[in-house]
Amino acid sequence: MSVRELDFNSCYRAVVARDARFDGRFYTAVTSTNIYCRPICPARTPASRNVRFYRHAASAEAAGFRPCKRCRPELSPGDPGWDHRGDLIGRALRLIDEGAADDGGVARLARRLHITERHLHRLFTTEIGVGPLAVVKTKRLLLAKQLLTETRLPITDVAFASGFGSVRQFNATMKETYGFTPGELRATAGSAAAHDSLTLRLHLREPYDAETLMGFLRARAIPGLEHVDETAYSRAVPGGAITLTPASGYVQLDVCLADTRHLARVVARCRRLLDLDADPEAISRALGETSLGPLVAARPGLRVPGAWDGFEVAVRAVVGQQISVAGARTILGRIVSRAGRRTGADGLTHLFPTAEELMEADLSELGMTGRRVATLKALAGKVAGGEIDLDGAQEPGQTVARLLEVPGIGPWTASYVALRALRDPDAWPEGDLVLRRTMACLGIPDSHIEQWRPWRAYAALHLWSSQ
Repeated sequence: MSVRELDFNSCYRAVVARDARFDGRFYTAVTSTNIYCRPICPARTPASRNVRFYRHAASAEAAGFRPCKRCRPELSPGDPGWDHRGDLIGRALRLIDEGAADDGGVARLARRLHITERHLHRLFTTEIGVGPLAVVKTKRLLLAKQLLTETRLPITDVAFASGFGSVRQFNATMKETYGFTPGELRATAGSAAAHDSLTLRLHLREPYDAETLMGFLRARAIPGLEHVDETAYSRAVPGGAITLTPASGYVQLDVCLADTRHLARVVARCRRLLDLDADPEAISRALGETSLGPLVAARPGLRVPGAWDGFEVAVRAVVGQQISVAGARTILGRIVSRAGRRTGADGLTHLFPTAEELMEADLSELGMTGRRVATLKALAGKVAGGEIDLDGAQEPGQTVARLLEVPGIGPWTASYVALRALRDPDAWPEGDLVLRRTMACLGIPDSHIEQWRPWRAYAALHLWSSQ
């Protein structure tokens, strides 16, 4: 949906109804107050003559509106339209969320996408109404606003955690854009609860089937890297560790980081891992009218487990070829123990190896065939060399095509990577034996697979989860 495609009457009806289905899809700006809000804002509904609608928070801020302190736009779940788009604008927005523009600016972002800055700016102004720099600024400010409101992190640390280059820049930008300084916002926000770690709430659209998602991750948790129980997911990350605990309407993120400048990337990857920006109502409506109807009714909030790191998922997929989940987990634990960097922490002792580290590692005597080891080495070489980008910069179809060029990677492996790492909602694991067996037991013919587009990834999860 481009900036020109917002329908005023439809948006206004959603605001009047405070319809949570539209939260994160657009923002309501009120000309009489110069404030912009979420569609679910509890404040009195403004008169239609005083309302403007914007597709992105950055567009509202560029037009001179400030975020509402009651509904707090920084807490909106991500727009599922952007989350699932594989085109340039969708990939650019996901890279911005991960902080790709914080170090090298928009120029670095454009290079990651292999386009010019001018073309990137033209795409943003057409789709969103503002350039990428405005989106970067708004992302930083909204994360800073959440940190100032919900945590006791010192203002200096908030500035760098949000992506600002200096405290002076942070103070000036917030004052100019919002009309108040970081110190003034913290003074009016009240005291946050005390925590040993940094704690944030990651909001989502309900229903959310956390139990099934946690069960999926628990069965595949790599020893030394991850720990998953009935209530939470923990893992080692560069510079620290995270814990994700699902609650009602949000997931609590507890972060221990040596350097908070990586916080934006951590938040983005956690949202991607737990599929927090999905639209369960749209998915259930589409799949519920097919032969999957009973499965969808049983799990209306089912999510597709994403990826903390795209290369990690690709390695998992290669190792998991033609062996059990438990067997793959054991081998992956050996790989992490041998090739991953030690963290020094109790329980979460290692990081997953990077492509460069895996290239250099001795993978013999870990329970893999020589052919499987060769596939992992070839994959690592292409990722390290930039031929394959598994973290969102490359067009998904191109990524899949390049994966299929790696000896030992076939359609199932490439589709599994697309499903979990590339966030392709229509990815279908070709030739998956469990899917075929489940469909046969349920009396679902292969011809129905086409009926599940564009949500075949979610169809696969419904079938896997029914076992």
